[in-house]
Amino acid sequence: MSESRHRPVMLDEVLAALEPRAGAVYVDGTFGAGGYSRGLLDAADCKVVAIDRDPDAIAEGQSLADHYRGRLLLSLGRFGDMDAILANAGHSAVQGVALDLGVSSMQIDRADRGFSFRSDGPLDMRMDRQGASAADLVNTAGEADLADLIWRYGDERRSRRVARAIVAARRDGPIETTSTLAEIVRRAVGRSDDGIDPATRTFQALRIAVNDELEEIHRGLAAAERILIDRGRLAVVAFHSLEDRVAKDFLRRRSGSEPRGSRHVPADAERLAPTFRVLTRRPTVPTAEEIRNNPRARSARLRVAERTDAAAWSDSI
Repeated sequence: MSESRHRPVMLDEVLAALEPRAGAVYVDGTFGAGGYSRGLLDAADCKVVAIDRDPDAIAEGQSLADHYRGRLLLSLGRFGDMDAILANAGHSAVQGVALDLGVSSMQIDRADRGFSFRSDGPLDMRMDRQGASAADLVNTAGEADLADLIWRYGDERRSRRVARAIVAARRDGPIETTSTLAEIVRRAVGRSDDGIDPATRTFQALRIAVNDELEEIHRGLAAAERILIDRGRLAVVAFHSLEDRVAKDFLRRRSGSEPRGSRHVPADAERLAPTFRVLTRRPTVPTAEEIRNNPRARSARLRVAERTDAAAWSDSI
């Protein structure tokens, strides 16, 4: 794999936000191909605890861990459990946390993982290769449930039509490949005026549902709140509006910037001290040059916050 594929989106901006320094410990909650971990370790004589739920990412990252000789610890697991993973690694607190949300380029580019409709492969989409696959969901969920998740997680206006087409198609046999599902969706949705493949939103919705991604983001943000030291930094890169909204709403609540007395603010939150200071009033976006070099970066948004010395809130708030 080339060095360019190892370079994650907005690496320079994430490093500037986290301010890596010697002797500090950082968490890379979404290791992937190791781009953020490598950037942190090259920037300072620090340590990185890197987490990924994909066993392939951990296995392929072993050579990088060997290169940094004890400064990079790879952990198979979910970033929502980062405080427990950190404790098992012998650390109770860290100076920074980086989260690069969503599916990785490595997963998209491998047809056998079933994330992309651009090449044929098994309809899988499981980041950790455990539990129900996208094929299981597509072939067993009721029409109303399919329509709901395609609308909620994919913002697909024709979700009912797509769900109806899926249910009709599976009567002739199970839907088992990405190309089969993509064609069903394309026929149901019709030609797109915005140039985006009509299957895009449905595939996004299924991936989010299969991996319970939005709940995992909330768990990860709450875990980061528990392990960051006073003035420790959190950097979150999101690639679509659903991910970004979870991060934005979490930091709004935790920074006390939601309107007091709002019906959206739990009563308990009214009495708690802010745990974060938001450092990006508006999210940072990639430069035009980065988007030219890496078109996948075009939708990325970076939010940065700094931990206060207040006690962590409950996960449910």
